Amino acid sequence: MQPPSIHFGTGSARDYHYPSNSLIITSKGAISRGWIDYLKIKNFSIFDEVEPNPSIETVEKIISQFKNENFFSIIGLGGGSSLDVAKFVAFKMEKKKTMIPTTFGSGSEVTRISVLNVDRKKTSFHNDKILADVAIVDSNFIKGTPMEIIKNSAIDSCAQCSEAYDSKLGNPYTKFLCNTAFDILEYAILNDKFEKLALGSLLTGLGFGNSSTTLGHALSYVYSNEGIMHGHALSFTTLVAHKFNNSIFYKRFESIVKKLNFEKISLNLDLNLASELILEDKKHLDNNPIPITKNEIINLLKEINLNH
Repeated sequence: MQPPSIHFGTGSARDYHYPSNSLIITSKGAISRGWIDYLKIKNFSIFDEVEPNPSIETVEKIISQFKNENFFSIIGLGGGSSLDVAKFVAFKMEKKKTMIPTTFGSGSEVTRISVLNVDRKKTSFHNDKILADVAIVDSNFIKGTPMEIIKNSAIDSCAQCSEAYDSKLGNPYTKFLCNTAFDILEYAILNDKFEKLALGSLLTGLGFGNSSTTLGHALSYVYSNEGIMHGHALSFTTLVAHKFNNSIFYKRFESIVKKLNFEKISLNLDLNLASELILEDKKHLDNNPIPITKNEIINLLKEINLNH
């Protein structure tokens, strides 16, 4: 599954003809960074208060604020957080969806997944009706992006495509997409050719969106719940997951993590409690190529903490 319309290339977001009377959902800074001017869109409303690791309350706030507005479509503009909120709002309000990523890692513009915080826990919602109608991937947005955001986005994409390649839900087509994506991302990161992240991220979204991420993502959410950025957490959780799964990507992923030079992470939550929360994440663990026990999860968390 993929959006019926995908527009790719530098300038594609500037040149697209947007429907009038749309609601743009984005984060603070979209106007000051020139994103709205770049789109050349007319007759729109805007909600620009999407936070990192957004909550279901943000979705509810938008629906409440705009429920009486008769807009035609919803445009998600920003990183994965903004797109996840925009897709879910549009799904709930039954509006057309146009997704425009400004960072290149989540692949959210082409997936049927929305990740939101529910009761302070990251929760992934999967539904065919969450899928965008139009995805516009324009590498022009990478200009001026802080390196910390590029790093987090890039490693997120690497984790997604390599985990999804190993997923039990994978098939020859998704494996082809994921393997090709990893090749592109690896070259982009190791050679500082960050404009190539746009294509790698798009192929990642098409691959993992149809096969699911696995153990690395299941492990990551307890760290995200403590405020560690998603990509930052994945750089360590996917690494230990790849080692556990004997993934063909383990050594290559390790080289990328070293190149990006992330600070070590550790978990404040009791490891026994953390392992129980992780075991509840059946959406990811059921697709892991090797079954995992509670004790094995605790050992992986200990390994991450020891590295710290």
